[in-house]
Amino acid sequence: MQLPAQAAKEDPQVPQTLDAAAVRTWCSLALDALGRDREEIDAINVYPVADGDTGTNLYLTVESAARAVEAVFDAHATGASVPDLPDTVRAMAHGALIGARGNSGTILAQLLRGMAEVLGEERADRGDGADGAARGGGDHLARALHRAAELAREAVAHPVEGTILTVASAAADAAARTRPTADGATGDGAAYGDGAAVHAAYAGARVALAATPGQLAVLGRAGVVDAGGRGLLAVLAALVEAVTGDAPSPVAPGARPHELPAVVESCDADDSPAGPAFEVIYLLETDEPGIARLRRRLDALGDSLVVVGGDGLWNVHVHVDDAGAAVEAGVEAGRPYRIRITHFGAAAGHQRERAQRAVVAVVPGEGLAGLCAEAGATTVLARPGEPPASGELVDAIRRAHAHEVVLLPNDAELRHTAAAAAEQARAEGIRVALIPTRAAVQGIAALAVHEPGRRFDEDVVAMTSAAGATRYAELAVAERQSWTMAGICQAGDLLGLIDGDVAVIGTELTATAETVLDRMLSAGGELVTLVVGQDVPDTLAERLERYVRDGHLAVDTVVYRGGHQSAPLLIGVE
Repeated sequence: MQLPAQAAKEDPQVPQTLDAAAVRTWCSLALDALGRDREEIDAINVYPVADGDTGTNLYLTVESAARAVEAVFDAHATGASVPDLPDTVRAMAHGALIGARGNSGTILAQLLRGMAEVLGEERADRGDGADGAARGGGDHLARALHRAAELAREAVAHPVEGTILTVASAAADAAARTRPTADGATGDGAAYGDGAAVHAAYAGARVALAATPGQLAVLGRAGVVDAGGRGLLAVLAALVEAVTGDAPSPVAPGARPHELPAVVESCDADDSPAGPAFEVIYLLETDEPGIARLRRRLDALGDSLVVVGGDGLWNVHVHVDDAGAAVEAGVEAGRPYRIRITHFGAAAGHQRERAQRAVVAVVPGEGLAGLCAEAGATTVLARPGEPPASGELVDAIRRAHAHEVVLLPNDAELRHTAAAAAEQARAEGIRVALIPTRAAVQGIAALAVHEPGRRFDEDVVAMTSAAGATRYAELAVAERQSWTMAGICQAGDLLGLIDGDVAVIGTELTATAETVLDRMLSAGGELVTLVVGQDVPDTLAERLERYVRDGHLAVDTVVYRGGHQSAPLLIGVE
């Protein structure tokens, strides 16, 4: 099948139209462009935080969008039909939403959602052409770009000019100027269609990007354009090529892409104070009232708040000092998952300095994610039944931005996945030590003795020793009748697993937990760690604390709220 871009090259009379195949090509070209420019865009990332990851975040966001589009085409592979434009753009927007990374990636996901709203309505409003393209010329694309810019601004709590928002608005305005006037002529006198609209949008974005150093003081001081806007320009260039077959001339990311007089606002060095310590991102299932409450709560907690999505699924991004509070706000509003918490660390120059050492920990619930993040770890949330892939662990190691990384998988089932991630990171020049922690409580014990000031090998030995000295247990609910080491269990029974094996079968949570504690403490111990799940009442933790104190006077107990996790109770004994 001939792609629209190829047809346009061969026959300039062929209508240049954004259809499903062109969207697929757009995703592929945008991913290639961001892959080429990723490191250079990262290097000019100075706003809102100079953490050097804007190019990487945009690449990962577009990668998720491209995968979703490919899934739509794969679903049609066995039939004679091809996907239509509405289905394709909706898949692209949804893929970007669930895979959005960082401030710019989250805004890009909302831009794509805005485009999908308009392009997805074209079938009902105008009808589809035989090739799956919406009819109506460049007008529908201009309106899609306008809706995209509008939605993106609505998603940002406090929009700032000189950013990706400015570039998106300029692109939409330029595309709108190509729409026919009352007498049927276009603003620039060219034949009107998607090709004219995308060329105009790209040109407008390029001019706007060049002006960003004069709009945002931090960019002017650094002598760079906005990194998010630069990434959006790459995405728009890919759109031009996908629709018309013409590849715009490349732009050096660190340079101004359009010659304009330099207008840089004067400012003092202290007008950009150090920001919050953590970036918190999660997907959230909730309704409109819930998201309104969440916006108010998070806006009071931090800055760089961006909430995108709709129809019950949202992607939440915020910079805060209290990562746990940001996650708790999500729990109060709905069901958060895929939680990512990144510690920014110290920033210097144009890009955050690479730390000497960091810890990456997989955690089973958002409560532990906040706890570990506050201890300085980069966390990866493992949803019940959905363990993280090696790519997610590699991404977390990169986000930790350190020369040396200690990886805590905290799950026996992740041993091989974590080993593969460690090998890939080592190939990228990062020194990685994998401590084979088999449970979250072992990871907590290891993190408690972590000292970045020690020699790497000494720190790893101490953390490994602490983890190894921690026996672990969990209470789980049996899904079906089964043979176990402790006998036959029935569906709904409570299983007390010690070091991975079923040791106790019970029917009541407190009694089963007490029996498990007795078994574990019979071999001695100095500290009991209890991690209670979201739906477990506080009275359970209080009763177990008293039980340990009454029966073992020399044993201390510490309790953590784990949030949504697969097991109602995790236990560690050191």
